[in-house]
Amino acid sequence: MSETTTEPEPVTISWWVSGDTNAFFGLGFNTLVNVLVLSGLCIGVVKIPGTEVFGVILPALGVQLLIGNVYYTYLARRLAQRENRTDVCAMPYGPSVPHMFIVTFVVMLPIYLRTKDPIAAWASGLAWCFIIGIIVLIGAFVGPYIRRYTPQAAMLGTLAGVSIAFISMRPAAQMWEALWIALPVMVIILVGFFTDLKLPGGIPVGLAALLLGSAIGWIGGYMSVPDVVSAAKDVALSLPTADFGRLGQGLTDVAPLLATAIPLGIYNFTEGMTNVESAAVAGDEYNLRSILLADGTGAIVGSVLGCPFPPAVYIGHPGWKAAGGRTSYSLASGVVIALMCFLGLFGLLGALLPLPAIVPILLYIGLLIGAQAFQEVPKAHAVAVVIAIIPNIASWASGLIDNALSAAGTTAAQVGEPALVNAGVVYTGLSLLGGGAILAGLLLGAITAFVIDKKFIPAAVYCFIGAAVGYVGLIHAPSVGWGVGGQIALGYLFAGIILLAFGLVRRHTATAEAEPAAASEVPDQRVDEPAATVASIDTTRPATA
Repeated sequence: MSETTTEPEPVTISWWVSGDTNAFFGLGFNTLVNVLVLSGLCIGVVKIPGTEVFGVILPALGVQLLIGNVYYTYLARRLAQRENRTDVCAMPYGPSVPHMFIVTFVVMLPIYLRTKDPIAAWASGLAWCFIIGIIVLIGAFVGPYIRRYTPQAAMLGTLAGVSIAFISMRPAAQMWEALWIALPVMVIILVGFFTDLKLPGGIPVGLAALLLGSAIGWIGGYMSVPDVVSAAKDVALSLPTADFGRLGQGLTDVAPLLATAIPLGIYNFTEGMTNVESAAVAGDEYNLRSILLADGTGAIVGSVLGCPFPPAVYIGHPGWKAAGGRTSYSLASGVVIALMCFLGLFGLLGALLPLPAIVPILLYIGLLIGAQAFQEVPKAHAVAVVIAIIPNIASWASGLIDNALSAAGTTAAQVGEPALVNAGVVYTGLSLLGGGAILAGLLLGAITAFVIDKKFIPAAVYCFIGAAVGYVGLIHAPSVGWGVGGQIALGYLFAGIILLAFGLVRRHTATAEAEPAAASEVPDQRVDEPAATVASIDTTRPATA
């Protein structure tokens, strides 16, 4: 009798589960903080009028959020149905945190300082965002091949570097400015997300943390009622409209923007690639091309509507999945934040919610992603994870030095390298090490992982790639240009030659050892069985009479 197999019953994919509430509050507060920060950068640094920020830039950002979050929810539900699972978690999505500061301080601020025209600076930011989107779309077709041939330690290590340097450090510093508010919030988050304990009444962890922090802030006098009254007057409905003229104004002088747009576009699709790898490790295998196409489309549409801040698939999928998030938490977050953008509520929210009550959620994500890199890769590859982290820390440190010198009205060039070295600051080395940090970390991590596995030929190939991209300034250089990274290229080239030599010697040695071993097998055969008969036995087929 033959056994009959029955197909498993299709599971029902719920639109909302209790864990979605937790993840919604967590991701929502994360995005909320980022939107508050980028609004402050536009108004406080580039001096873009508040009416333009709340009436044009934020509504355009709202459309970006809807594009990505609706599509990522569709991808999550499709994956859940295809694999017949109920634990699929959607990819998180929102404004890219590193790009917020880069487009402000590297692209828009210099133009504003030179022209004293915030609108011209804004237009340059839109052009820069548009170029980023184009590069990410190209990356959607290149990224899958990079992911296929790159060790996991390199991708997760690079992601850990971003999470430590750009996601964790700033929120941690902001927490310590008002620790009496922030640390109780952080404790709630640690208990709720890293233990199996439930809060009383089943209250979502993110909501409990925000309510506690806000209560402490208001009772302790950290917040101001007059600020709330003033912000409430700015609430108004604003819907985005396309303005190709404004984008075209920025594109008229596109050449200087390419120096940062090219490496940062590569950064965007590389970060997206590592985030997809992170999700795969957590059990959800997404199509990288689909993820990046939505990412690039969001940047292009946003730039046409007036937003200079490119979106990104967020770090943190494993964290939101561990918090119980499934297919709809990201959609709910995107819809709610988009409505707030359209209604001009961010000025009011900034006055209502104490920042130290919100930033611990960012630190939580940074902790989780940093830990994942070490937990999920082979123990021997821990060194590769660390070396992939280092360029991102260098990028963060050199940026911090530049910002501090700028606040003092000077630059590293004006201070001079000898003075910086005498003060214990290895500025030039930090700046070069941190140039194109995401791509640099990926290459260094891959080289190290392959060396640990004694795969010297692939390690040499990655060195030669490093030499090529270093020569044109995509890594370890302050700008993009032909021949700007000559000494960097030589370093990677010489390293590649050494590794190639190791690989060829190892291959030759393995071949030489294999030949005597093969020859020594012949006398061991049974004397009553011819060698041809033994070799011809097919163990995969049943014996026949």
